[in-house]
Amino acid sequence: MNSLLPFLGAIFQSVSFTLDKAILSFKKTGYKTYVGLSFPLLFVFDFIIFLIFKSPVSLALFAGALLWIFLARVGISIGTNLFYYRALEKDTLSEMTMLGLLAGLPVIIFSALAFPDERNLFIIALAVISFAVIIWSHWDHHRFEIKKDTLSFLIWFLFVVPFGALLSKIILGSWDAIVLMVFQDGLVALILGWFYLKESAKVPRGAILFLLLTNLFSSVGWILYFLSIQKSGIIYTGLLFSLQPLLTYFASVVFLKEGLNRKKVLAFLVVLAAVGVAQVLRPL
Repeated sequence: MNSLLPFLGAIFQSVSFTLDKAILSFKKTGYKTYVGLSFPLLFVFDFIIFLIFKSPVSLALFAGALLWIFLARVGISIGTNLFYYRALEKDTLSEMTMLGLLAGLPVIIFSALAFPDERNLFIIALAVISFAVIIWSHWDHHRFEIKKDTLSFLIWFLFVVPFGALLSKIILGSWDAIVLMVFQDGLVALILGWFYLKESAKVPRGAILFLLLTNLFSSVGWILYFLSIQKSGIIYTGLLFSLQPLLTYFASVVFLKEGLNRKKVLAFLVVLAAVGVAQVLRPL
């Protein structure tokens, strides 16, 4: 059952990211409008899930270093979402998803260095092969063609997001995954809502249903992701969750008509094969 968590999380997140790009394509719906309304909705869905499963909460979760780790995760989450949605507003979804995969390699390396229980050389080798193929699939004419805002997103993902994954590993040793999402998204909603909630008045009526759906899928997807880290570790979760950007890429081709790239199709097949091998041969 644990092995299904990242698979299901990848599916939910790919649907959510596809809906995100559709929302940003509406007139007068920029990234500020999106984050101003999206995160309060995300918190609402997190809280409903929290009430259903009755996850345990205590003041001990906010004691000592755990509080600072939690606040650091909130800061990284805010930066990640602002960089991502600002870039997504101007770039294609397929471009963003393929670049997002590059963050996986430093996460794997840092995790293996920081946590002895993450040092599975077989899983690391499969992950490195997978991400090397992704880099190859994006390389064109001896360089990356990338927009300014997308470059900012990539730099943040390569050098900051990996530390967020390490902090997740640490805090999930004490926190329940659902509780983490409720408090993290609640605080993010308060901070971003303070700056951008006034922008929500610009949201067209046609985008409201999409906003509800994307945040429902995103809430479930992230909870499954953190549950998988808790039960299976960062590296294994990251390898299986790498299907999410690739599924999103194909969704952008099918539903958003962004065009098909043969190299990226081959990359998808290689990563899918690596995921399958890891799933069959991983020690129980």
